[in-house]
Amino acid sequence: MTDKGRTIVLVDDDRDFLEMNRRLLESRGYRVRCFSEPGEALAAVRKEPPALVVTDLMMDALDSGFSLARELRDDPTLAAVAIIIVTAAASQRGFDFSPEGPEDLAAMRADAYFDKPVSPQALLATVEELLA
Repeated sequence: MTDKGRTIVLVDDDRDFLEMNRRLLESRGYRVRCFSEPGEALAAVRKEPPALVVTDLMMDALDSGFSLARELRDDPTLAAVAIIIVTAAASQRGFDFSPEGPEDLAAMRADAYFDKPVSPQALLATVEELLA
């Protein structure tokens, strides 16, 4: 697998989430780049596309993760980047965005979705499945 195939971008305004998951993914040999601001992450991804992006939903705006996913999918050079949305929207705001099927994930422009707190094992299994 090339380095690009082993690169993951984490986007979240929660520094603890970034650090915990950076360590988890690096322990499995992935190269991890962390960003706390979606615009900064998008600029970096456009310069050096990763294999996968794990993004929070609510950051500088309530729909930051959806906007980032849409930007990635609408860019032909980035459309193949796998996207996982991880959010605390349900527990923090009472919004339940849990997809009920593949159509909902497609509408989110994501490959996978998790509510926080996400099990490290579940996240890792999904990352490995998407990058297989």
